[in-house]
Amino acid sequence: WKNEEEQVPQGCLTYESGFGPVFEEQPMDTIYPEESPEEKITMSCRARANPPATYRWRLNGWDIKLLEQEDEHYSLEDGNLVITNPDRNNHVGKYECVAQNMYGTIVSREAIVRFGYLDPFSTEERDAVYVKEGQGAVLLCAPPPHYPDELLFRWMLNEFPVFIPLDKRRFVSQTTGNLYISRVDSSDLGNYSCFVSSPSIAKSVFSKFISLVPIPERPTRKYPADIKVKFPDSYALVGQNITLECFALGNPIPEIRWRKVDAELPANHEVSMEKALLHLINVQQEDEGTYECEAINSKGKDRHRARLYVDAYPEWVEHFSSREADIGSNLTMSCLASGKPKPHVRWLKNGVLVRHVKGELKFTGLTFEHSGMYQCIAENKHGVIYASGELRVIACAPTFEHNPVKERVLGAKNGRVLMECRPKAAPRARLSWSKGTELLSNSSRIHIWDDGTLEILNVTQMDEGKYTCFAENDRGKANSTGTLFVTEATKITLAPSNADVQVGESARMQCAASHDPNLDITFIWALGSHVIDFDKESDHYELVMESSGELLIRNTLLRHAGRYTCTAQTIVDNVSASAELVVRGPPGPPGGVRVDEITDKSVRLLWSRGTDNHSPISKYTIQARDSFSVDPEEWKNANTLPANVEGNAETVTVVDLTPWMEYEFRVIATNTLGTGEPSSPSPKIRMLEAVPVVAPSDIGGGGESSRELTITWTPVKPQYYYGKNFGYIVAFKAHDDYQWRKVTVADPEAQRYVHKDPSIPPNTEFHVKVKAFNNKGEGPYSLTASLFSAQDAPSEAPSDVSGRALSATEAIVFWRPTLEQSIDGYQVRYWRKHEESQAGTKVVENQGENQTRLENMLPDSRYFIEVRAFNKAGMGPPSVQYEIHTKKARESSSLCALVLVLVECVTG
Repeated sequence: WKNEEEQVPQGCLTYESGFGPVFEEQPMDTIYPEESPEEKITMSCRARANPPATYRWRLNGWDIKLLEQEDEHYSLEDGNLVITNPDRNNHVGKYECVAQNMYGTIVSREAIVRFGYLDPFSTEERDAVYVKEGQGAVLLCAPPPHYPDELLFRWMLNEFPVFIPLDKRRFVSQTTGNLYISRVDSSDLGNYSCFVSSPSIAKSVFSKFISLVPIPERPTRKYPADIKVKFPDSYALVGQNITLECFALGNPIPEIRWRKVDAELPANHEVSMEKALLHLINVQQEDEGTYECEAINSKGKDRHRARLYVDAYPEWVEHFSSREADIGSNLTMSCLASGKPKPHVRWLKNGVLVRHVKGELKFTGLTFEHSGMYQCIAENKHGVIYASGELRVIACAPTFEHNPVKERVLGAKNGRVLMECRPKAAPRARLSWSKGTELLSNSSRIHIWDDGTLEILNVTQMDEGKYTCFAENDRGKANSTGTLFVTEATKITLAPSNADVQVGESARMQCAASHDPNLDITFIWALGSHVIDFDKESDHYELVMESSGELLIRNTLLRHAGRYTCTAQTIVDNVSASAELVVRGPPGPPGGVRVDEITDKSVRLLWSRGTDNHSPISKYTIQARDSFSVDPEEWKNANTLPANVEGNAETVTVVDLTPWMEYEFRVIATNTLGTGEPSSPSPKIRMLEAVPVVAPSDIGGGGESSRELTITWTPVKPQYYYGKNFGYIVAFKAHDDYQWRKVTVADPEAQRYVHKDPSIPPNTEFHVKVKAFNNKGEGPYSLTASLFSAQDAPSEAPSDVSGRALSATEAIVFWRPTLEQSIDGYQVRYWRKHEESQAGTKVVENQGENQTRLENMLPDSRYFIEVRAFNKAGMGPPSVQYEIHTKKARESSSLCALVLVLVECVTG
């Protein structure tokens, strides 16, 4: 490129004559699967250039010698580089495409070639995992060596392709691949395998199976929430999406909640996978901060916090593009990029680094040697961006070939005319004007601008004629001529008048103008700076008569109010007139709704007045929405003090609120023309705590197991907790005692309490009552209920058991009932000798009965029989066994046959 300037034409040529390379296709980062059936890599490169560009390639900054020597791996197809039979040792690295022609050289962005792989899992057997039911479990995936890092994880159960469904109880981390089960139950028994897929190389592998064995535990214990999947400190780029993971073990299954510390969650967030995933969509700089997930169940809560840092890919704030510059002139080319971290900027000329100062290239006294292809490159750790362009230094005599003076120029009488003179010349030409043979100079009506434009003010008929622009520099001279014609001025003859309407009414605005009869006139209407499009806005706007310009506004809305301007326009001049349209309607939404002076049952609400839309505000309505609203759009009118909020108010006290409830408030204004839109909601606030006032209901229970008293109730709904650390106080006493016994149940969702005491007499009447408590104190007791403690199981066995066979398959059994009162019935158990494991049972519910019939017995068999009394507490001791021998089966007394006549068959 030493003699490049000798090859490039230096005259005032356009870029149609020739231009340097401009990339249309550049190489991309490539991941080549090691097991790919296509044994080649193609790196694309194509540039638009005239004359056409030639291409060469670099690997890690070194030229690939494609022309000097043959290579069994590299070949060039047009501008594309083809790597045949690639291998990891020789072909990994950074590739650049270099395109060049007689005007200069440009270098493509770097494209990195890497080899992708996903090794098989280890063939070692994996140990079984034994977990008590109710506890949590973690099955480790331990993915094999791989590249790139991005993997998708699923888990198989017992066989391929049965994948476990994910729900509130089960979660697969897409960071580690581990399977988390918050609470194991018997249905989790099985063999599990981690299934790993690499989308980049379209390959999947799966691990050896792991046996998960739930161990029964009765009763199942409860465990507090314990976060096991914790999102780390993370980086995201502006405009990217990022997902944060959080999952907890525990019984009951924990609920996951997300928040941003000291701020609201971004508006562009979503949660999925039963709230285990927080997705931030199109991340912005303001989304940076600390995020927290909280896992909570009735046994406890756990929290995890980590920080999200938001960086930014380089982005051009200012960059250069192709340009021409006059020889000998001064020039500054700038590049400025934003990004986080701040990008580093460098410049190339024809592919070679050049010095710059703070992103600027400064030229003093340009020469042809400064011509060439320039590239500005901005780079930070997240990426690199390129800006390319051609600088062409030119020198030529003036020419009007491509931009002559306009041949026919129209000017309105008493108006202003501009005639442009823009020849191509390098160095810049000296410009002058003449009318006919008269050389023009600056005066009160005539002015020649620095760029050569001729301006004539207060045009008269005398100004008509031919005007010539002369251009001259040290390389030559040229001129170009145009003719000025003077027309009648356009004037408004009927201006629009101010109008005043109510919402829904129609309004008319007139507009008429006079103009030169040889010219067409057009009427344009605008509301403020918005030009009305009568095709797209025909629902409300109509140009009644195009010749007169009358505007009809139908079914007016509040947004139609404002200043309307009618412009009468010809191709020569235009003139405008304006009028105001007032639209009266319901008030606009109040603004700045906020809350202070929060107590347990009231707040002070403040707001700023919205627009009254030309009708005074008569009253305000206050609405509230609490955190327990079923419908998120459900707003209810709130009680206030004073009850009626006047139209001049900007504050009110909201009363009759629920303690410790989360609330939002909004304000709605009303005037004589209607009720307006509601304000935006206030920030959420929580009321102060108060003593509970609602008691548990449906007190019940009684005896279940021996020496126990079970007390049940319907829990208080969460909206009535009125404070933190909510729980219950259970009070009970025997009906003839004076002293109440009290126990505390700390679980707000609890529905029962079982009192176990060996000294509790069976079947004894107790009085029971329950009340709620929280941080602030204790609430009222429920109504007192009467319950009975559990019975003891019968202690006596039935006596005098006897019986006899009735047939080969039936027998009857008798016994003497026990003398105990708390008997619900008797169980008769019978079995063939030596076959007690196959015993049958017969239950007699009536405690007064002392006999029962046994059926479906086998003929000619010895049966043992025992009888037990039972009640709700269990079975009593068995009676003495009694033996019965069933009868033999009898032979048929007649032969049954079917003949042409009906014969009755009688059997013994």
